[in-house]
Amino acid sequence: MTARVRVLLVDDQPLVRSGLRTLIGDTGDLEVVGEAGDGAEAVAQAARLVPDVVVMDIRMPGVDGIEATRRIIESGQGPRVLVLTTFDEDDYVYGALRAGAAGFAVKDMPLDDLLAAIRIVAAGDALIAPGVTRRLIADFVGRGGPVAARSPRPVEGITEREREVLTLVGLGRSNQEIAEELFISVATTKSHVARLFTKLAARDRVQLVIMAYELGLVTPTH
Repeated sequence: MTARVRVLLVDDQPLVRSGLRTLIGDTGDLEVVGEAGDGAEAVAQAARLVPDVVVMDIRMPGVDGIEATRRIIESGQGPRVLVLTTFDEDDYVYGALRAGAAGFAVKDMPLDDLLAAIRIVAAGDALIAPGVTRRLIADFVGRGGPVAARSPRPVEGITEREREVLTLVGLGRSNQEIAEELFISVATTKSHVARLFTKLAARDRVQLVIMAYELGLVTPTH
């Protein structure tokens, strides 16, 4: 029997936590192992419970969700963080990405999509909610001003096929879509992505997307 994904809920509103707990409780593959009402408590609970995924609100009193995410990621304990907020302004996205979040979702997304987001993040993938587009990652790469198109640069230590995979990851393609586009299996695609993580010292798929922009493999006008 496959182990359930262990989830820590972090939100300063008890009603929100209660709703999420009920929603997750109705699934067979996810379970809530703890809750926290602020960032400091979230960091402590993450250390104590070592969940698979932390569903993290951003706006909270005291230690906010971005700082709590940074502390959890820097602890190296393993939980992946899905940032969940009603505020989808650019600065929150940038802050979440810089802090090491593996996903960014908004509270008004369909409930099934939120559950899918938790599963995606738990599986080691990264997710940026619809509406939080590649434009934001492009801006993240060149925050000092408009992102200029870059000429593709050579990438040391990766194969031509891995370069193709990195380009498609940068375009936001899923493993299934990459496999179909390159006429390879999903398992082979996953192997290529795993090797890119290692060779490029990338923490997760979000970092691969950012690298694809920085290396000029993908541009905002692609």
